[in-house]
Amino acid sequence: MIKINFMNYIMGIETSCDETSVSIINSEGCVLSNSTFSQISIHKKYGGVVPEIASKNHLEKIIPVIDSSLKEARKKIEEIDYLCVTNGPGLVNCLMIGVATTKSIGLLKNINVLPINHLEGHVASCFIENKINFPSICLVASGGHTNLYLLENEKEFHLISSTRDDAAGEAFDKGAKILGLDYPGGVEIDRLSKDGSKKFHSFPVANLEASLDFSFSGLKTSLKYFIEKNKDWGNNIEDIACCYQEAIVESLLVKTKKAAIKFNSKNILFAGGVACNSRLRETAKDFFGTRALFPSNQYCTDNGAMIAMRGLQKIRLKDTKADSKFPVFSSSKVIANLNLD
Repeated sequence: MIKINFMNYIMGIETSCDETSVSIINSEGCVLSNSTFSQISIHKKYGGVVPEIASKNHLEKIIPVIDSSLKEARKKIEEIDYLCVTNGPGLVNCLMIGVATTKSIGLLKNINVLPINHLEGHVASCFIENKINFPSICLVASGGHTNLYLLENEKEFHLISSTRDDAAGEAFDKGAKILGLDYPGGVEIDRLSKDGSKKFHSFPVANLEASLDFSFSGLKTSLKYFIEKNKDWGNNIEDIACCYQEAIVESLLVKTKKAAIKFNSKNILFAGGVACNSRLRETAKDFFGTRALFPSNQYCTDNGAMIAMRGLQKIRLKDTKADSKFPVFSSSKVIANLNLD
């Protein structure tokens, strides 16, 4: 157990995929800096993230990004009370860069190191700019995950459903690839959809009976068959993108609404990269009104601020044990025995 000290500043470090991001927040949760190096332009030519290339870039950029975050916040590393780092889930090689760097700094500067679950970080991103009422439902939708959580308080985040196959962000990216669009696909589909008609075609939305789980593999297959059957589809690419996006958004919101009703949710939260989608944001307001809360786009994609915020919550609650599902760390101040199995 990490000793809880008086704290002023927390640094959050995120390297789970292709963003190297470092943020500094104060003890009230105010973001003082959030510096991010994005690798989108690097991986674009490959049509997706290449883990080995991503980890190499993390290794090259993590110290400059830390320096940039400290400079933006006008702080020195010696003023940081806690170093919070993503310890999973994510790409193993990428996680190792963040974890090893954080542990080294903690050891060198005698700063507490706190491991943070990446998905809990996404949930915590909703707290950066919003006052949350409990109980709440949070949808975390990204390229790797599509999960619904029940939030009873700042500590208790209960997983109540997930996807049975593809994640929502993966459905966007794979759909974009079928349509011959650039990576990242979600951004391209969102852009094209603005000039399309959702009445052009109706793609199927998975209905898993009474379950709150999601499924997107059938939708992707339906798009593929539609393209194969309609050789002149390129003339209506905006309409197709719009209808495909509509099916993903509908699936997300129908299940989220069922969960919100079931658990009598006071707020409905949206996090993860897919929460940047303009149609999801627009339609969520129609579904839930002012109860729907989103982080700013900069806090939806992977970022250090969400990791720092989750760290702040855990420190306040004196809940500083590593998550047993992601046993990267083992004991107190700077924790040895890196284990990413």
